[in-house]
Amino acid sequence: MGRWRLLRALACTLVGIYLIAPLVVVLIISFSSAAFLRFPPPGFSLRWYANLANDSAWIDATWVSIQVLVPTAVLSTALGTAAALALIRGRLPGAGFLGAVLMAPLVVPGIITSAGLYIIYRTIGLNGTLTGMVIGHVVVTLPYVIATIGSALRSLDPRLEAAAATLGAPPSAAFRRITLPLLAPAVLSSMLFAAVLSFDELIVSLFVGSARLRTVPVQMWSNIRGDFDPTVAAIASLCFLVALLALGLEALLRRRNGDRE
Repeated sequence: MGRWRLLRALACTLVGIYLIAPLVVVLIISFSSAAFLRFPPPGFSLRWYANLANDSAWIDATWVSIQVLVPTAVLSTALGTAAALALIRGRLPGAGFLGAVLMAPLVVPGIITSAGLYIIYRTIGLNGTLTGMVIGHVVVTLPYVIATIGSALRSLDPRLEAAAATLGAPPSAAFRRITLPLLAPAVLSSMLFAAVLSFDELIVSLFVGSARLRTVPVQMWSNIRGDFDPTVAAIASLCFLVALLALGLEALLRRRNGDRE
């Protein structure tokens, strides 16, 4: 057993290094003094972070990403919570089929979903608009919210809601005072997850965006295809830091929820 544990720990360590090594390389390159991507870097410099802060294209892309991220996270969380409640607590006929339809963006290739959104948007005039971008991101992030909230809801004892109903609480009051507080950690985790996914979404943003409506991933894609300098490594490092902070906050919420239980 000791050798097996050692082998398992070694395998996990190697897999972890394999996954983290590219991120470490990108982080190191972001502090390079070279004018192009080069590893190892010839020297240390913060010029690419300064370039990131002074370049209007990157500033505009960041602002667009924030404008898309916030409503996407809120709408995905609200709609996903409602959908999970309807599928699990609502006893809807055909709930399994409806759940499969709602989870379809997880299994359908992203380029197909994006192409479908592009065709629909051309008909109703939403291509290149912030509203269309938000709707597209909600379509992509909604299944993750439903899966997270649904998992938490299945582990929630339905007798608590039944007890509130027997004491005279209407469904809205039972949800507001019993179900929602118990689901709060999962709801907040879903919102953080949806925000991170929205910020990183590239394919939908490419299809439904425009030259003036570019998110950070689209700007990174454009930069890589054209002027390939370490500014991309700088913004990638910042994106990784934001995602890491979001995951840390999500883990903290889950830990607090576990301690509460």
